Amino acid sequence: MEIKVQSFPSHKGEITWFTLTNERGASVVLSSLGAGVVAVKLPQPDGTLLDVVIGYDNPEAYFADGPCAGKTPGRYANRIAKGHITIDGKKYDLPINNGPNHLHGGPDGYQNHVWNAAMDGDNVIFTLHSPDGDAGYPGAVDIKVTYTWDNENRLTMKYEAETDAPTYINLTNHTYFNMNGHDSGTVLDHVLKMNCSEYLPTDATQIPLGDPAPVKDTPMDFTEGCKIGARINDDFEALKIGKGYDHSFMVDGYDGTLREIATLTSEKNGRKVTVYSDQPFAQVYTGNWLEGCPEGKGGCTYHDYDAVAIECQGAPDAPNNPKVPSQRLNPGEKYERTICFKFD
Repeated sequence: MEIKVQSFPSHKGEITWFTLTNERGASVVLSSLGAGVVAVKLPQPDGTLLDVVIGYDNPEAYFADGPCAGKTPGRYANRIAKGHITIDGKKYDLPINNGPNHLHGGPDGYQNHVWNAAMDGDNVIFTLHSPDGDAGYPGAVDIKVTYTWDNENRLTMKYEAETDAPTYINLTNHTYFNMNGHDSGTVLDHVLKMNCSEYLPTDATQIPLGDPAPVKDTPMDFTEGCKIGARINDDFEALKIGKGYDHSFMVDGYDGTLREIATLTSEKNGRKVTVYSDQPFAQVYTGNWLEGCPEGKGGCTYHDYDAVAIECQGAPDAPNNPKVPSQRLNPGEKYERTICFKFD
Protein backbone atom coordinates (compact mmCIF):
# COMPACT_ATOMS: atom_id res chain seq x y z
CA MET A 1 0.00 0.00 0.00
CA GLU A 2 1.38 3.39 -0.98
CA ILE A 3 0.55 6.10 1.57
CA LYS A 4 0.84 9.87 1.15
CA VAL A 5 0.18 12.35 3.97
CA GLN A 6 -0.60 16.05 3.48
CA SER A 7 -1.33 18.76 6.05
CA PHE A 8 -3.33 21.96 5.64
CA PRO A 9 -3.82 24.87 8.06
CA SER A 10 -7.34 25.82 9.15
CA HIS A 11 -9.08 28.05 11.69
CA LYS A 12 -9.69 24.93 13.82
CA GLY A 13 -6.21 23.50 13.60
CA GLU A 14 -4.25 21.41 11.13
CA ILE A 15 -6.23 19.20 8.74
CA THR A 16 -4.53 16.00 7.59
CA TRP A 17 -5.31 14.17 4.36
CA PHE A 18 -4.21 10.57 3.84
CA THR A 19 -4.01 9.12 0.32
CA LEU A 20 -3.93 5.30 0.23
CA THR A 21 -3.19 3.66 -3.12
CA ASN A 22 -3.54 -0.10 -3.47
CA GLU A 23 -1.80 -2.55 -5.81
CA ARG A 24 -4.50 -2.04 -8.46
CA GLY A 25 -3.76 1.69 -8.59
CA ALA A 26 -7.09 2.57 -6.96
CA SER A 27 -6.92 5.14 -4.17
CA VAL A 28 -8.90 6.79 -1.42
CA VAL A 29 -8.31 10.14 0.24
CA LEU A 30 -9.31 10.44 3.91
CA SER A 31 -9.49 13.62 5.99
CA SER A 32 -9.13 14.29 9.70
CA LEU A 33 -11.84 16.95 9.32
CA GLY A 34 -14.98 15.02 10.16
CA ALA A 35 -13.13 11.68 9.85
CA GLY A 36 -14.25 11.81 6.25
CA VAL A 37 -13.82 10.47 2.72
CA VAL A 38 -12.56 13.08 0.25
CA ALA A 39 -12.09 10.93 -2.85
CA VAL A 40 -12.34 7.39 -4.23
CA LYS A 41 -10.39 7.08 -7.49
CA LEU A 42 -10.76 3.96 -9.63
CA PRO A 43 -8.63 3.09 -12.70
CA GLN A 44 -10.36 3.16 -16.08
CA PRO A 45 -9.43 1.11 -19.17
CA ASP A 46 -7.59 4.10 -20.67
CA GLY A 47 -5.39 4.39 -17.59
CA THR A 48 -7.03 7.48 -16.15
CA LEU A 49 -8.61 7.59 -12.72
CA LEU A 50 -12.34 8.11 -12.12
CA ASP A 51 -13.30 9.80 -8.84
CA VAL A 52 -16.73 8.48 -7.86
CA VAL A 53 -17.53 10.56 -4.74
CA ILE A 54 -18.34 14.24 -4.50
CA GLY A 55 -16.18 16.61 -2.48
CA TYR A 56 -14.10 19.76 -2.53
CA ASP A 57 -10.50 20.67 -3.38
CA ASN A 58 -10.35 23.16 -0.51
CA PRO A 59 -9.92 21.20 2.76
CA GLU A 60 -11.60 23.98 4.76
CA ALA A 61 -14.71 23.84 2.56
CA TYR A 62 -15.76 20.75 4.52
CA PHE A 63 -16.45 22.86 7.62
CA ALA A 64 -20.25 23.17 8.03
CA ASP A 65 -20.95 22.22 4.40
CA GLY A 66 -24.63 21.56 3.83
CA PRO A 67 -24.23 18.07 2.32
CA CYS A 68 -21.92 16.81 5.12
CA ALA A 69 -19.95 15.27 2.25
CA GLY A 70 -18.09 12.09 3.12
CA LYS A 71 -17.96 12.79 6.84
CA THR A 72 -18.86 11.13 10.16
CA PRO A 73 -21.81 13.00 11.75
CA GLY A 74 -22.55 12.68 15.46
CA ARG A 75 -23.12 12.29 18.33
CA TYR A 76 -26.36 11.18 16.68
CA ALA A 77 -26.56 10.93 12.90
CA ASN A 78 -29.95 11.78 11.36
CA ARG A 79 -32.87 13.47 13.11
CA ILE A 80 -34.13 13.58 16.68
CA ALA A 81 -37.63 15.00 17.10
CA LYS A 82 -37.71 18.53 18.52
CA GLY A 83 -34.21 18.02 19.93
CA HIS A 84 -35.50 16.12 22.98
CA ILE A 85 -34.17 12.90 24.48
CA THR A 86 -34.97 11.36 27.87
CA ILE A 87 -32.64 9.06 29.79
CA ASP A 88 -33.75 7.43 33.03
CA GLY A 89 -36.49 10.04 33.48
CA LYS A 90 -34.26 13.07 32.85
CA LYS A 91 -34.90 15.20 29.77
CA TYR A 92 -32.07 16.66 27.69
CA ASP A 93 -32.40 19.45 25.13
CA LEU A 94 -30.30 19.34 21.95
CA PRO A 95 -29.68 22.12 19.39
CA ILE A 96 -32.40 22.57 16.76
CA ASN A 97 -30.87 22.87 13.28
CA ASN A 98 -33.29 21.19 10.85
CA GLY A 99 -36.76 22.72 10.93
CA PRO A 100 -38.06 21.86 14.42
CA ASN A 101 -35.61 18.99 14.84
CA HIS A 102 -32.04 18.12 15.77
CA LEU A 103 -29.91 16.77 12.89
CA HIS A 104 -26.45 15.12 12.81
CA GLY A 105 -25.50 16.23 16.32
CA GLY A 106 -26.32 19.88 15.68
CA PRO A 107 -24.36 22.68 13.98
CA ASP A 108 -21.16 21.72 15.81
CA GLY A 109 -21.49 17.97 15.31
CA TYR A 110 -18.57 15.58 14.95
CA GLN A 111 -18.55 16.24 11.19
CA ASN A 112 -17.26 19.76 11.86
CA HIS A 113 -14.43 18.79 14.22
CA VAL A 114 -10.82 18.10 13.32
CA TRP A 115 -10.20 14.63 14.72
CA ASN A 116 -6.90 13.28 15.98
CA ALA A 117 -5.30 11.17 13.26
CA ALA A 118 -2.73 8.37 13.22
CA MET A 119 -1.51 5.48 11.06
CA ASP A 120 -1.50 1.88 12.27
CA GLY A 121 0.17 -0.11 9.52
CA ASP A 122 -2.01 0.50 6.46
CA ASN A 123 -4.97 1.63 8.60
CA VAL A 124 -5.92 5.24 9.24
CA ILE A 125 -7.35 5.85 12.70
CA PHE A 126 -9.32 8.95 13.69
CA THR A 127 -10.20 9.59 17.34
CA LEU A 128 -12.32 12.21 19.07
CA HIS A 129 -13.20 13.00 22.68
CA SER A 130 -16.75 14.31 23.09
CA PRO A 131 -17.16 15.80 26.60
CA ASP A 132 -20.16 15.46 28.87
CA GLY A 133 -22.74 18.02 27.75
CA ASP A 134 -21.41 18.22 24.20
CA ALA A 135 -24.35 19.58 22.16
CA GLY A 136 -26.53 18.81 25.17
CA TYR A 137 -25.81 15.07 25.26
CA PRO A 138 -24.99 13.47 28.61
CA GLY A 139 -21.83 11.46 29.13
CA ALA A 140 -18.25 11.91 27.99
CA VAL A 141 -17.72 9.72 24.94
CA ASP A 142 -14.50 8.58 23.27
CA ILE A 143 -14.89 7.68 19.59
CA LYS A 144 -12.60 5.85 17.20
CA VAL A 145 -13.06 5.36 13.46
CA THR A 146 -10.66 2.98 11.72
CA TYR A 147 -10.44 3.07 7.91
CA THR A 148 -8.99 0.17 5.92
CA TRP A 149 -8.42 0.21 2.14
CA ASP A 150 -7.43 -3.10 0.58
CA ASN A 151 -6.39 -4.58 -2.76
CA GLU A 152 -9.95 -5.73 -3.47
CA ASN A 153 -11.08 -2.09 -3.58
CA ARG A 154 -12.89 -2.38 -0.25
CA LEU A 155 -13.09 0.62 2.02
CA THR A 156 -14.00 -0.60 5.50
CA MET A 157 -14.93 1.69 8.39
CA LYS A 158 -15.04 0.40 11.94
CA TYR A 159 -16.74 2.61 14.53
CA GLU A 160 -16.07 2.26 18.24
CA ALA A 161 -17.24 4.32 21.22
CA GLU A 162 -17.38 4.18 25.01
CA THR A 163 -19.12 6.45 27.50
CA ASP A 164 -18.91 7.25 31.21
CA ALA A 165 -22.67 7.87 31.54
CA PRO A 166 -25.80 6.64 29.72
CA THR A 167 -26.19 8.40 26.38
CA TYR A 168 -27.36 7.86 22.80
CA ILE A 169 -25.02 7.47 19.84
CA ASN A 170 -25.50 6.80 16.13
CA LEU A 171 -22.52 6.91 13.78
CA THR A 172 -22.43 6.57 10.01
CA ASN A 173 -20.53 7.63 6.91
CA HIS A 174 -22.05 10.32 4.68
CA THR A 175 -20.23 9.69 1.39
CA TYR A 176 -22.12 10.59 -1.79
CA PHE A 177 -21.63 8.36 -4.83
CA ASN A 178 -21.84 8.98 -8.55
CA MET A 179 -20.38 5.96 -10.33
CA ASN A 180 -20.14 7.90 -13.60
CA GLY A 181 -17.74 10.31 -11.90
CA HIS A 182 -18.26 12.97 -9.26
CA ASP A 183 -18.70 15.73 -11.88
CA SER A 184 -20.82 13.80 -14.40
CA GLY A 185 -24.25 15.14 -13.51
CA THR A 186 -27.39 13.35 -12.39
CA VAL A 187 -27.36 10.06 -10.49
CA LEU A 188 -31.03 9.38 -11.26
CA ASP A 189 -30.04 6.94 -14.01
CA HIS A 190 -28.18 4.70 -11.54
CA VAL A 191 -29.74 1.37 -10.55
CA LEU A 192 -30.20 0.92 -6.80
CA LYS A 193 -30.91 -2.49 -5.32
CA MET A 194 -31.61 -2.86 -1.59
CA ASN A 195 -32.10 -5.83 0.70
CA CYS A 196 -34.74 -3.86 2.54
CA SER A 197 -38.43 -4.71 2.28
CA GLU A 198 -39.58 -2.10 4.83
CA TYR A 199 -39.00 1.63 5.34
CA LEU A 200 -39.89 4.23 7.96
CA PRO A 201 -42.74 6.56 6.95
CA THR A 202 -42.32 10.04 8.44
CA ASP A 203 -44.24 13.13 9.32
CA ALA A 204 -43.81 16.36 7.35
CA THR A 205 -40.60 17.16 9.29
CA GLN A 206 -39.10 13.74 8.40
CA ILE A 207 -39.47 12.22 11.85
CA PRO A 208 -40.53 8.53 11.70
CA LEU A 209 -44.13 7.86 12.70
CA GLY A 210 -43.34 4.57 14.44
CA ASP A 211 -43.60 1.15 12.81
CA PRO A 212 -41.77 0.32 9.56
CA ALA A 213 -44.04 -0.12 6.53
CA PRO A 214 -43.73 -2.49 3.53
CA VAL A 215 -42.11 -1.05 0.41
CA LYS A 216 -44.07 -3.41 -1.85
CA ASP A 217 -46.29 -1.64 -4.40
CA THR A 218 -44.75 1.75 -3.54
CA PRO A 219 -41.98 3.89 -5.11
CA MET A 220 -39.86 2.90 -2.11
CA ASP A 221 -39.36 -0.62 -3.45
CA PHE A 222 -35.77 -1.26 -4.56
CA THR A 223 -35.75 -4.95 -3.65
CA GLU A 224 -35.48 -6.05 -7.30
CA GLY A 225 -33.32 -3.11 -8.40
CA CYS A 226 -34.68 0.03 -10.01
CA LYS A 227 -33.35 3.27 -11.48
CA ILE A 228 -33.34 5.92 -8.77
CA GLY A 229 -35.20 8.38 -10.99
CA ALA A 230 -37.82 5.96 -12.29
CA ARG A 231 -40.40 6.86 -9.61
CA ILE A 232 -38.87 9.79 -7.78
CA ASN A 233 -41.57 12.15 -9.09
CA ASP A 234 -44.49 9.82 -8.36
CA ASP A 235 -47.53 11.15 -6.51
CA PHE A 236 -46.40 9.66 -3.20
CA GLU A 237 -46.42 11.59 0.05
CA ALA A 238 -43.03 10.41 1.30
CA LEU A 239 -41.29 11.63 -1.84
CA LYS A 240 -43.05 14.98 -1.69
CA ILE A 241 -41.92 15.52 1.90
CA GLY A 242 -38.25 14.95 1.10
CA LYS A 243 -38.20 16.37 -2.45
CA GLY A 244 -36.97 12.91 -3.39
CA TYR A 245 -35.58 10.00 -1.41
CA ASP A 246 -34.43 10.87 2.10
CA HIS A 247 -35.69 7.86 4.02
CA SER A 248 -34.56 5.06 6.29
CA PHE A 249 -34.90 1.51 5.02
CA MET A 250 -34.89 -1.40 7.48
CA VAL A 251 -32.38 -4.14 6.68
CA ASP A 252 -33.96 -7.53 6.02
CA GLY A 253 -32.98 -10.16 8.58
CA TYR A 254 -31.06 -7.68 10.72
CA ASP A 255 -29.24 -9.50 13.51
CA GLY A 256 -26.20 -7.31 14.10
CA THR A 257 -23.94 -9.24 11.73
CA LEU A 258 -22.25 -7.87 8.61
CA ARG A 259 -24.40 -8.36 5.52
CA GLU A 260 -24.97 -6.91 2.06
CA ILE A 261 -27.29 -3.93 2.28
CA ALA A 262 -27.36 -2.41 -1.20
CA THR A 263 -25.73 -2.12 -4.60
CA LEU A 264 -25.52 1.02 -6.72
CA THR A 265 -24.65 0.50 -10.38
CA SER A 266 -24.02 2.77 -13.35
CA GLU A 267 -25.49 1.38 -16.55
CA LYS A 268 -23.20 3.67 -18.55
CA ASN A 269 -19.87 2.22 -17.44
CA GLY A 270 -20.78 -0.81 -15.30
CA ARG A 271 -19.18 0.68 -12.18
CA LYS A 272 -20.75 -0.62 -9.00
CA VAL A 273 -20.45 -0.06 -5.27
CA THR A 274 -21.75 -2.72 -2.90
CA VAL A 275 -22.58 -1.59 0.62
CA TYR A 276 -22.17 -3.94 3.59
CA SER A 277 -22.93 -3.21 7.23
CA ASP A 278 -24.06 -4.64 10.56
CA GLN A 279 -26.35 -1.64 11.16
CA PRO A 280 -30.17 -2.01 11.23
CA PHE A 281 -31.10 0.77 8.79
CA ALA A 282 -29.81 2.50 5.67
CA GLN A 283 -30.78 6.10 4.96
CA VAL A 284 -30.98 6.74 1.22
CA TYR A 285 -30.54 10.41 0.37
CA THR A 286 -30.57 11.38 -3.30
CA GLY A 287 -28.79 14.72 -2.86
CA ASN A 288 -32.06 16.62 -2.99
CA TRP A 289 -30.46 19.82 -1.66
CA LEU A 290 -26.94 19.78 -3.14
CA GLU A 291 -27.52 23.08 -4.94
CA GLY A 292 -25.49 25.87 -3.37
CA CYS A 293 -22.91 23.64 -1.66
CA PRO A 294 -19.21 24.62 -1.80
CA GLU A 295 -17.35 24.55 -5.11
CA GLY A 296 -16.72 20.96 -6.10
CA LYS A 297 -13.48 19.25 -7.04
CA GLY A 298 -11.94 20.62 -10.22
CA GLY A 299 -14.10 23.73 -9.93
CA CYS A 300 -17.32 21.90 -10.78
CA THR A 301 -20.77 22.84 -9.49
CA TYR A 302 -22.91 20.15 -7.91
CA HIS A 303 -26.64 20.25 -8.53
CA ASP A 304 -29.55 18.51 -6.84
CA TYR A 305 -29.60 14.75 -7.53
CA ASP A 306 -25.98 14.67 -8.75
CA ALA A 307 -25.04 12.02 -6.15
CA VAL A 308 -26.62 9.64 -3.66
CA ALA A 309 -25.68 8.76 -0.09
CA ILE A 310 -26.41 5.33 1.40
CA GLU A 311 -25.90 5.86 5.13
CA CYS A 312 -25.90 2.68 7.23
CA GLN A 313 -26.98 3.62 10.76
CA GLY A 314 -29.49 3.24 13.54
CA ALA A 315 -33.01 4.56 13.04
CA PRO A 316 -33.66 8.30 13.08
CA ASP A 317 -35.27 9.39 16.35
CA ALA A 318 -34.64 5.97 17.90
CA PRO A 319 -34.31 7.57 21.39
CA ASN A 320 -38.02 8.43 21.12
CA ASN A 321 -39.24 5.34 19.26
CA PRO A 322 -39.34 2.03 21.18
CA LYS A 323 -40.40 0.18 18.01
CA VAL A 324 -36.87 0.27 16.52
CA PRO A 325 -33.52 -1.03 17.84
CA SER A 326 -32.19 1.11 20.68
CA GLN A 327 -29.13 3.33 20.20
CA ARG A 328 -28.51 3.77 23.92
CA LEU A 329 -24.95 3.28 25.14
CA ASN A 330 -24.24 2.62 28.81
CA PRO A 331 -21.00 2.72 30.81
CA GLY A 332 -19.12 -0.56 30.53
CA GLU A 333 -20.57 -1.25 27.08
CA LYS A 334 -18.74 -0.78 23.79
CA TYR A 335 -20.41 0.61 20.70
CA GLU A 336 -19.06 -1.27 17.67
CA ARG A 337 -20.37 -0.90 14.13
CA THR A 338 -18.94 -1.60 10.67
CA ILE A 339 -19.61 -0.25 7.18
CA CYS A 340 -17.86 -1.46 4.02
CA PHE A 341 -17.97 -0.06 0.48
CA LYS A 342 -16.71 -2.45 -2.21
CA PHE A 343 -16.03 -0.97 -5.63
CA ASP A 344 -16.20 -3.04 -8.83
